[in-house]
Amino acid sequence: MLPILYQDPHLVAIDKPAGLLVHRSGLDAHETRFAVQLLRDQIGRPVWPAHRLDKGTSGVLLFALDADTARALGQAFENGGAIAKTYRAMVRGWPADAGLIDHPLTRLDDDARGPLVAQAARTRFRTLSRLSLPLAYGPFAETRCALLELRPETGRRHQLRRHCKHMAHPIIGDATHGKGPLNRALAEWLGLQRLWLHALSLELAHPWTGQHLRIEAPPGSEWRRWPGLEG
Repeated sequence: MLPILYQDPHLVAIDKPAGLLVHRSGLDAHETRFAVQLLRDQIGRPVWPAHRLDKGTSGVLLFALDADTARALGQAFENGGAIAKTYRAMVRGWPADAGLIDHPLTRLDDDARGPLVAQAARTRFRTLSRLSLPLAYGPFAETRCALLELRPETGRRHQLRRHCKHMAHPIIGDATHGKGPLNRALAEWLGLQRLWLHALSLELAHPWTGQHLRIEAPPGSEWRRWPGLEG
């Protein structure tokens, strides 16, 4: 059963586990389990995903329960200031205390939504804690990691993963934009391999009532594998 965080006659939000696709994708043709189908079967009615989360990302995933709500949410997500999204990420190294990553991103080759042109992309970050792990890596006796709060101001595909790579602090477990040897060493040390990115919360005005909604999914117990984190 998928954990349901919020439900009303128009909306339903779940806490998506890491490793679950939102919907069928040619990039993962071998997969047979998808959040759309699982949730539809669980609640007994059609659902429309309002936004994307990567397969490896856990956390808040919002669905519409009718086509009109799906259109309204789609417009809200296209308006960068209408919905506030907050993430947690474990990254390599020690970033600054806070900052704005203002770096345009080009559409990905497999994204059929438009031409491959650079689009404005902005992410605010805040460093929540810095870790020195007793794990030798390369010439270093320890491995430095940091827990970040990420707040995207735009909604480009893979924005957080690409922006963290751009500032030379890739997200741990990112097979595309991170460092493979370090990812494997940390996975062995932690006893778990995953993308350490979690969608913590969504804040939005309800598309029909205007009520302010804050939907939150606390990080799972696996985050306590990192020294000093409470999960």
